[in-house]
Amino acid sequence: MTTTTTTDRAPQPALKDPRLLRDTTVLLKRCLRHVLRSPDTIVTTAVTPVALLLLFVYVFGGAIEAGDGRYVDYLLPGVLLITVASGVAYTAFRLHTDVAGGLSERFRSMPIARSALLWAHVLTSVVANLLSLALVVLIAVLIGFRSSAGVLAWLAVAGILVLFVLALTWLAVVPGLLATSVDGVSGFSYPLIFLPFISSAFVPTDGMPGPVRWFARNQPVTPIVDTLRDLLAGRPAGDGGWVALAWCLGLLVVAHALAVLTYRRRIG
Repeated sequence: MTTTTTTDRAPQPALKDPRLLRDTTVLLKRCLRHVLRSPDTIVTTAVTPVALLLLFVYVFGGAIEAGDGRYVDYLLPGVLLITVASGVAYTAFRLHTDVAGGLSERFRSMPIARSALLWAHVLTSVVANLLSLALVVLIAVLIGFRSSAGVLAWLAVAGILVLFVLALTWLAVVPGLLATSVDGVSGFSYPLIFLPFISSAFVPTDGMPGPVRWFARNQPVTPIVDTLRDLLAGRPAGDGGWVALAWCLGLLVVAHALAVLTYRRRIG
């Protein structure tokens, strides 16, 4: 009679692996402990967005024409996206540290779902970024931000932000796996942080020169920012909301596919 051992079985697809949930939970607790042991990570992630918020509201806000409402209300959605872009840089760094330290190789010799390490880092990124976003919103409220949005609108805002966090986090997985140095890991987030500056995040696109205006209106940040701004102001998002949702989902699908492919090649 022949017995089949664990090492004799072919690897199961990640979604069908019964160990995935258990192993991801264990590794998630490990990653969250690392974050809790260095709460300055969350504060540091929010420092740049908060500094931008204060700078634009109190220094440039009086010179920028952005409608009849308060400038902080106009500004906040773009700052929230910058907060996410800053936060995912730490996800890439933490993943790079684990991979460079040989943790993934050690896991390969253990009966652990192969994708559990990725999911643990991704879910940790969601938790850490939501905390940073909450901190930025709190600062915005303290300096005058007000919203007339209802419960459903706030839930829609939260849903879009979670999708955006997931999309950028899966994108951050790629440099986290491929980078050969800490500087290489950190550098990938700079374009993501500066992309909102060429959008409607800080000023309306109408006053931009032709080519810049075309780029600003057709890149993903502008429809997402505009949708968040409408929802927070209690206005219907309209077709722009569907465009923002399509950008978030499209980026998420592409980023997830690239991350999984890179992970398989990196550790396979």
